[in-house]
Amino acid sequence: MVSGNSAIRGSRVGAGPMGEQDHGFHADRVAISYWDALGNETVRYFAANLPDEEIPEVIDSPSTGLPAGRDQANPPSLAKTEPYKTHLAYVKERRSEEEAAALLDEALQQLRARRGTAAPE
Repeated sequence: MVSGNSAIRGSRVGAGPMGEQDHGFHADRVAISYWDALGNETVRYFAANLPDEEIPEVIDSPSTGLPAGRDQANPPSLAKTEPYKTHLAYVKERRSEEEAAALLDEALQQLRARRGTAAPE
């Protein structure tokens, strides 16, 4: 017994008399292969009447997230990643106190020049 507004198990909600051809699944398509730097192939389908200028040369590979190109012999290279820097490495890159004071003074002078006010005595 079915109760409420729930659909009967196994039936498709919204299914109607339209077939696949009405949804455009049988439109003329062309398959384009893309390869990433690890050699993974991704196939994308585009409309056959689409001009070549509108088909992208590079996409993001869904399996690896790397850029993938249409040239199998020369795929896009792996992105160069920076090594992880610790907080201590960033602290060592900080400027000295004298440089920081000079930068602050220069920034304040530029702001005062824009406002048209003189520096306090």
